[in-house]
Amino acid sequence: MRILVTGGCGYKGSVLVPKLLQAGHEVVVLDIMWFGNFLTPHSNLTIIEGDVREIEKINLDALDVIIHLSSVANDPCGDLDPQLTWEISCLATMQLADRAARKGITRFIYASSGSVYGVKDEDKVTEDLELKPISEYNKTKMVAERVLLSYADRMAVQIIRPATVCGYSPRMRLDVAVNMLTMQALTKGEITVLGGSQTRPNIHIDDITDLYLFFLDHPQHTGIFNAGFENLSILEIARLITKHVPATIVTKPSNDPRSYRVNSDRLLATGFRPKKTVDDAVQELIQKFRTGELKNEERHNNLAWMRKTLAVANAGRAC
Repeated sequence: MRILVTGGCGYKGSVLVPKLLQAGHEVVVLDIMWFGNFLTPHSNLTIIEGDVREIEKINLDALDVIIHLSSVANDPCGDLDPQLTWEISCLATMQLADRAARKGITRFIYASSGSVYGVKDEDKVTEDLELKPISEYNKTKMVAERVLLSYADRMAVQIIRPATVCGYSPRMRLDVAVNMLTMQALTKGEITVLGGSQTRPNIHIDDITDLYLFFLDHPQHTGIFNAGFENLSILEIARLITKHVPATIVTKPSNDPRSYRVNSDRLLATGFRPKKTVDDAVQELIQKFRTGELKNEERHNNLAWMRKTLAVANAGRAC
């Protein structure tokens, strides 16, 4: 198949795209490359440095599937520039879906977020519960989902609400819980836990990227699917890390109330099975750090890097 992957140079895309190529697919990556490009050249890979907001400039002819990963990722980054977040994460998705339908593209796989649920007290947060997003990031994901579902009569729409992803990627992120706390333990010998009781679902990066391939092979499974298999509190994650790295855990108050336990029974009913755990992710990160492949760099933190990127862009426009 010929597949367009938006945001294909990102944290998930940098793991997903090589898997797609290995499976024999032809891949076109569209990415603004704020964080660089870590994809290895391949005869079946075309990389376009471009803005998803200017999708009319991208040739959608002869595509079989769109895997839409592009967004302003996570709550702090979304709140940094709300207008930019809505333009990239929502309006661009609307435009892409419309153009895809007009071009006759029959498959659209969308990376939403489990955080659209907001704060939930239910023991099992299923896809049928009411969404109560509490940040710009969550809200754009919710609206984009509803837009895409309006095209379900014209193309197969598969929406994934992933848990917090963890594990190593060539385009690393150290601002997600497991990765961040593991790096704190490795570099400081101390893990700072904000709050600690908040429960978050987690999924290994190999499992979430394998899921995209699974959906490619199973177009009959349409609609919305939670994808998270370990519901752990932040404090439980910290304690798990200290089993592998000697570190002191320090708890501090948090102003982040998000807490929910995602249920993925609908996904498991399709036959998909996860292969890795949070513990696997922690051990892999430790190994990568000790071999020098993983370093604690500013570009691995989306918020810090976006602040710098937007400051440079704004300065350029002011000149």
